[in-house]
Amino acid sequence: MWADAHALTGWEALAVALAVAYLLLAMRQSQWCWACAALSTLIFTGLFWHVSLLMESLLNLFYLVMAAYGYWQWRSGGENGNGVALVRWSWRRHAVVISATAGLALLMGYLMDTHTHADLAYLDAMTTCFAVVTTFMVVRKVVENWLYWIVINSASIYLYLSKGLALSSGLYLLYVVLAWIGYQQWRQQFRLQPCPSLAKRSA
Repeated sequence: MWADAHALTGWEALAVALAVAYLLLAMRQSQWCWACAALSTLIFTGLFWHVSLLMESLLNLFYLVMAAYGYWQWRSGGENGNGVALVRWSWRRHAVVISATAGLALLMGYLMDTHTHADLAYLDAMTTCFAVVTTFMVVRKVVENWLYWIVINSASIYLYLSKGLALSSGLYLLYVVLAWIGYQQWRQQFRLQPCPSLAKRSA
């Protein structure tokens, strides 16, 4: 048991280091953040499955796919293949997204709670569903994605602590701080974008 726990801690430490690298590179809008994300998610997928956080494990499989899509999008997406510009969403669009995601999360939480061995099913489903939506926001460079991550990461701290994943909990505490810094940086970069047509708010 000690050997198994030691091995898991080692893998968790590597996943955490790669996850921090991903976040720091994402704050700089570097396309290489997605390579770090892919490696980190591979490790976290196995870790979360091992401790019966099924939705978190499935979420990381999704992250793996999104890492490939995000790299392609940031490298060659956008108008004229020049990458994706920062955008902002209206409060109405955010309200619709939050309401729809919360409703889906409640349904998934109920199904997981009644039909699987998942622990903390509703919280697991809520963080998972919102993380899926927010990852799309990151790929599309929606400035407000960082505010979503602050809430998601705060909830994840409790989720991981309850399963004994101390390093992951520490990572998400760091994420809360860095997400706020990331929001400030992207908001400032949005204002400084050279082409107004690309910097307009999305309705």
